[in-house]
Amino acid sequence: MSQRIHVFLLTENRLLREALMRIFGEKSDLALVGAAPFSPDLVREVAISRARVLLSDSGLSALSDLQIIPELRKQLPDLRVLLIGMEPDPPTFLRAVRAGVLGYVLKDASSVDVAVAVRSVAKNEAVCPPTLCRALFEYVASPQTEATCLQARHPFGLTRREQQLVEMMGRGLTNMEIASQLNLSDQTVKNHVHRVLQKVGAGDRLEAAEICRSGWHAA
Repeated sequence: MSQRIHVFLLTENRLLREALMRIFGEKSDLALVGAAPFSPDLVREVAISRARVLLSDSGLSALSDLQIIPELRKQLPDLRVLLIGMEPDPPTFLRAVRAGVLGYVLKDASSVDVAVAVRSVAKNEAVCPPTLCRALFEYVASPQTEATCLQARHPFGLTRREQQLVEMMGRGLTNMEIASQLNLSDQTVKNHVHRVLQKVGAGDRLEAAEICRSGWHAA
C-alpha cells in the first residue's frame, strides 16, 4: 500500500462514485483511501485518509466558485486536486487553475484518462485538456495578466525572486518543490518565504498569495 498513490474521491453522485471505485480497484498502483459526498468535516476526513490526490467531480454545490479548494490546499499543502467531469469552458478552467487545481479532466474522459491524470498530478505534473491549453497560454501571455501581477506585488516591495515565490506558493507548491524548480536550497527558500510573509503581513503562504491578489483588485 505504501507504494501506491492514495486517492480520496469526493462526489455526491453515487453512480459516479461507485464507477470510479471499480476503476481504482483494477489499478495496482492506485489505492482509494476514501470516498464520500461533501461534508463539513471534509478537511479532517481527507487528512485522516492521508490522500495524495483529491479527485472531485464538478457537480458539487460545495465546490461552487471553487471556495473549498483553497481551504483544502491551506490545511493540506501536499494534497493535489484533480477535477473530473468539467466542461471545456475557458473561464471555468482558469478559475480552477487560480484556485489551486493541478488537474482538469473533461467529462468525456475515459477510465484510462482518469487514471493517467491521477498519476500525473501525484507527481506534481499539471493536467490540462488540449482544448484548453490555448486559453491558459493566452491568459499568461496577456498584457493585462502581466500588469495584474506587477500591480499586486509592487506595493509590497517584493524582489523578482520573491515575486516568483508568491506565484509558486499560490499554486500550492511546497518549499522542497520550489527549491527544486528554482535550483535553490530548502533553507534559502525558507528564508525567502519568511521575508515574503513579513513584507505582506501574512500569517501563512496561501494568505500571502491572496493578499497580493487582493492588492491588485484594490488598485
